[in-house]
Amino acid sequence: MVKSIFLPVRYKILTISIMSLLATVLSCQCFAQQLNDTTKRIKVIDTLKKDLFTAPDTVRHLHSKLWTLLPPSIMIAYGTSSFYFHPVRRIDKSIYNETLKHDWVPNSHMEDYFQFAPVILTYGLNLAGIHGKNTFVDRSMTYLLAQGMTELTVFSLKKATHRARPNGSNSYSFPSGHTANAFAGAEFMAQELGEKSPFYSAIGYAFAATTGVFRIYHKDHWFSDVVAGAGFGILSTKGAYLLYPVIRNSLTPKGREKERSSTGIDIKQKPKKEKILLPSFNDGTIGLQFAMQL
Repeated sequence: MVKSIFLPVRYKILTISIMSLLATVLSCQCFAQQLNDTTKRIKVIDTLKKDLFTAPDTVRHLHSKLWTLLPPSIMIAYGTSSFYFHPVRRIDKSIYNETLKHDWVPNSHMEDYFQFAPVILTYGLNLAGIHGKNTFVDRSMTYLLAQGMTELTVFSLKKATHRARPNGSNSYSFPSGHTANAFAGAEFMAQELGEKSPFYSAIGYAFAATTGVFRIYHKDHWFSDVVAGAGFGILSTKGAYLLYPVIRNSLTPKGREKERSSTGIDIKQKPKKEKILLPSFNDGTIGLQFAMQL
């Protein structure tokens, strides 16, 4: 007798039912996953649209205490003093000699990339949904203003001071441009995201400090060059956050209204009613005539 290799009909139906159920479950899971991914993409797109294309009529001013300008000013003063005070210059040479003894920094110039890390991180976090105090347009314009102030200051001083680098490659040592860029970016990150968490400020300044250390160990700058560069970078960004809102608000009607109201000028005052009192003479009678414009 030849046995049938086919399953009975009831087992076929049961097998088909189980397979159909599994296919349905898997398709539902895939659909749910696709729906979830689509929702996330929509949220990201909406976030980007809001951030990229929103241009408010006013921007926030720099909420800094006056004492916060003191540290970068002291750093600039210290770096500049190296031209006039021999003890400061001796510190430069002492640190340089120590770098010759303890050369633990990699030979690759990673500071070329570290100097831009705070800015890249700021925009990356913005794209990830962590927004700062300004929209894309305003924070970008503020950063460009800060960068312009930094570059103008640094390159003007490099040409004016003619300090030779420790490695003798040229005479553009003071101040450190890499360090200035790095600390300008670190302050930019702190201004935009520092209110979210001090952790963001710490990350930015950690990259900036590492940039300065690498410039010293690679014999590109003296210690005073790096300190001064850090001061110029921080002060330039703080100055940009003070100056840009004034420029931005002066270019928009609502911004001008806000500036005027902040100075105590009420631009929405109702027009004053004009009144006048004149003497009159009619048929030999002297009197007064009163008139008011409604």
